[in-house]
Amino acid sequence: MRTERNLTRRLDRVFARLDREPERPAHIDMPRMSRHRVVLFSATLAFYLAIVWAVVTTSWLVRLDWQVMFFRPYQQWPEIHAFLDYYVVLGQRGPTAVMVAAWLGWRSWRQHTVRPLLTLATSLLLLNVTVGAAKIGMGRLGPHYATTIGSNEMGLGGDIFPSGHTANAVVTWGILAYLASTPRARRWLSALSAVTSLGVGLTTVYLGTHWLSDVLLGWAAGLLILLALPWFEPLIAKAELWLFDLRDRWRTRRGRPEPTVPVAPVALRPLGTPAEQPAPAREPVSPTRASRGLAHLAPGPHTIRSERTPVTPAGSRRPPHADRVPRGTSQPARPMTGG
Repeated sequence: MRTERNLTRRLDRVFARLDREPERPAHIDMPRMSRHRVVLFSATLAFYLAIVWAVVTTSWLVRLDWQVMFFRPYQQWPEIHAFLDYYVVLGQRGPTAVMVAAWLGWRSWRQHTVRPLLTLATSLLLLNVTVGAAKIGMGRLGPHYATTIGSNEMGLGGDIFPSGHTANAVVTWGILAYLASTPRARRWLSALSAVTSLGVGLTTVYLGTHWLSDVLLGWAAGLLILLALPWFEPLIAKAELWLFDLRDRWRTRRGRPEPTVPVAPVALRPLGTPAEQPAPAREPVSPTRASRGLAHLAPGPHTIRSERTPVTPAGSRRPPHADRVPRGTSQPARPMTGG
């Protein structure tokens, strides 16, 4: 019995939480495009353009790419090859998006807001559009498919410049720091995401799937998306309001009762009361658990025992019995019978 009560209380708490209106926690502020962030965005954009220019003009950076490729790191340290094959998964879009979306989905449920999930979706959309357009537009071939030694391998139909693994690691793990609740958590998560994305980028160079310049451009591309997210916060807020409005309309279509103004009770006319005489109005009783538990008590005021009406019935409800004699009368002696 106690187990059923505990289960009922837990379910009531769950449904009460799910039925609450969305509210943003008071201690979580919306990031704004401050002057410091604008300076970082401008510096990162200049670094991005400098890397592209250095590769297009076949400068010293392209020669460094070829030197690292001929060094073949996967042959220099073969003992870590098996580990790095699994570590590079931290930069793949599918597995990382699922893991981060699961965590942010739990946070959305706890905070009664869909802003974390909308922010993740916005960042991934920006990542696919910007990095995908750069890959297709520049068409650089990777180290395993290079055709001419010393060439930048641009415009040959490739899709590895910038590195998608590196940019995805920067954005996917950096979004956790961007949505952190406290400055301390933001600092620790920023350092952790930076180390993770750095390791993913260097792992692709070790495996020979990317040039070193691909990784540098991937870091810059991912950082640009994180720095530009405050510009999209008003759009995210509007999308959140639109989703909740869509939810309310869907509930209305399904005919679910909404918690609106309580309906006044209808005053009924007792039997025998003339039609022109108004019946006494009843006071509404709030449907709480306390009032439900006191339903067995009498509704009237407390009276003394002498003023109460007798509750004992006038006649006996027991069936008549031939041998039973009412109290207060003498019982005739039974005749003695011989044995």
